[in-house]
Amino acid sequence: MDWTGEGYVLSVKKHGETSAIIEVFTRDHGRHLGLVRGGVSRKLRPVLQPGNKIKLEWRARLSEHLGYFTVEGLNGRAAELMNDRLSLAGLNSICAVSRETLPEREAHSGVYDAFEILIDNLHDKDIWPALYIQWEAGLLAAMGYGLDLSRCAATGATENLTHVSPRSGRAVCQEAAEPYLDKLYPLPGFMQPFSRRNDKRVTPEDVEAGLRLTGYFLETRVQWGVNRTLPEARARMIGMLVG
Repeated sequence: MDWTGEGYVLSVKKHGETSAIIEVFTRDHGRHLGLVRGGVSRKLRPVLQPGNKIKLEWRARLSEHLGYFTVEGLNGRAAELMNDRLSLAGLNSICAVSRETLPEREAHSGVYDAFEILIDNLHDKDIWPALYIQWEAGLLAAMGYGLDLSRCAATGATENLTHVSPRSGRAVCQEAAEPYLDKLYPLPGFMQPFSRRNDKRVTPEDVEAGLRLTGYFLETRVQWGVNRTLPEARARMIGMLVG
């Protein structure tokens, strides 16, 4: 059994004296683990950093085995962001959430493509927080728990959708939401499909609301079934973004 491809390093764990077990996220093979001989060497240590894109060759005698990776660096995203604490926190959260929520060896090409776009924009703090939230919303959809933001769950209206029901994951318009504001999650303007807001900037309030929204559904839908919470790296990122 063998395959070749490209992917992003999600985590690295030392194995024995010189090897490492790595988790990678690939477009065609999903989240995949394998052993890298010499993975903690001076040559490979800079390559095997979470967030870096690498070229991979995986080999195993049987498909169910852990197998071995041969790797080659394609970019050093982790090193590029090392001096930007906020962007590095975002990178760490993306890798940790992917590692914790994606099923092993299950391809999710849409999540991968959005992951790649998000990684490529981490240098721009005006863009990436909103991309991150949209990526988590896409991750929810890929796991079968997508938010329905197409129309109001109560009235069927398609405009002025301002909140989301925590029970159904469906949008609620402002008029129908008014009596239940303490029970609903605010829907950020940039996630509203027919928003008429003139100011299209993503505000800190939008970012906080979006992270609360996607975090709630990831926690109660995806992670609840496996008795896990969301990773600490995500909480650290949120602390830096919204205080």
